[in-house]
Amino acid sequence: MHIETVPLPRRGHARPSPAWLAHAPHRLMFFIGAANVLLAMLWWALWLVSARWGAWTMPELPVPAGWLHAFLMQHLVLPSFVFGFLLTVFPRWMGLPELQRHHYLPVGAGLMGGQLAILLGAAGWEAGLTVGLWMALAGWSTALFLLGRLLVDERGRTWHARSCFAALLLGWLGLAMFLAFVLGASAQWAFASIKLGSFGLLLPLYVTVAHRMFPFFAGNAVPGYRAWRPLWWLLAVWVLALAHLALELVHGYAWLWTTDAPLLALTALAVWRWWPRARMPGLLAVLFIGTAWLPVTFGLYVAQSLAYGLTGEFILGRAPMHALFVGFFGSLLVAMVTRVTQGHSGRPLRMYGIAWFAFVAIQVVATLRILADVLPDPGLWQALAAVGWLLGLSPWVARIGHIYLTPRRDGRPG
Repeated sequence: MHIETVPLPRRGHARPSPAWLAHAPHRLMFFIGAANVLLAMLWWALWLVSARWGAWTMPELPVPAGWLHAFLMQHLVLPSFVFGFLLTVFPRWMGLPELQRHHYLPVGAGLMGGQLAILLGAAGWEAGLTVGLWMALAGWSTALFLLGRLLVDERGRTWHARSCFAALLLGWLGLAMFLAFVLGASAQWAFASIKLGSFGLLLPLYVTVAHRMFPFFAGNAVPGYRAWRPLWWLLAVWVLALAHLALELVHGYAWLWTTDAPLLALTALAVWRWWPRARMPGLLAVLFIGTAWLPVTFGLYVAQSLAYGLTGEFILGRAPMHALFVGFFGSLLVAMVTRVTQGHSGRPLRMYGIAWFAFVAIQVVATLRILADVLPDPGLWQALAAVGWLLGLSPWVARIGHIYLTPRRDGRPG
């Protein structure tokens, strides 16, 4: 009996080409995000090293450097990855046709061009900051139009998609407010923009994706796993995140524990219910390890709020915020982007050596950045954390960047 076999696609060394970036939303936006994450952190590391040791002089900025760092990470770096993911999964969640390149290329141009212009502004180009913010706003607006149109075209109601879109609307508002500040509005607009980026945009968006996807991933990988995804949990996190945001906007730090203690309980419950009780692959484990930073974050916020209410002393500085940003957002950035990149490039769904190095480095950097606010000489530890971020993520960025510039290994489109 003759059995015909179909040969596997050859793995030959395809020459990298930027043309491949236009073949799928995640290719383009993840490549932009990977470039943005290193460029933004390189500038910030140079600024911190300059401030601590005075080895060189950084150009003066029209806005405080710390504010610009927070804004870039919240509204340009992480959203590049977010839009790459959502522009891919929204049509799939809703059973609609996939978006075409003429849809998402303007989004990428706005976010990449916007960050480059802003960083050129930080390097001395006077108009760069304003030009970059307008470009970023245009890219964001295009993305919201595309995703909003999908929501309108959907016949049913995908609540996770609506939750993500609501967070993006708050993110767009935060971006517009930072632009207004640069154009002459009160500094309170910039303050509000940064707070919106944390508790209006990124936290609700990340927990929405985790709520939908992590139990699903675990159910596919761990025999006998029972998914836990109650919508009441997601709604409760949304309400408490917005209440935390409102208290921050009015500087009600002594009362943040009233929102953060319930958030501590809810996030600890989610980690306990989501965590598989059986052996799981590394690519799944990193998702839950990263999520475990959420109860750590709110534990720190509760301690800070109670201490402030009792003594008037603002202990821990920005440690809670960096537990959220570096620990939670950073860990899940590496975990989710690695997963999507492996799966959508025809590679095995597994954590490889460079990805493990990046993930472990993020855990070290998060811990170091938290301790920087309680150790002597915080400027030293902050600079070391920024440099550690660059060293930890650079090999990972180089690898995934090369993948986006080459065809899939399995010969499939996308």
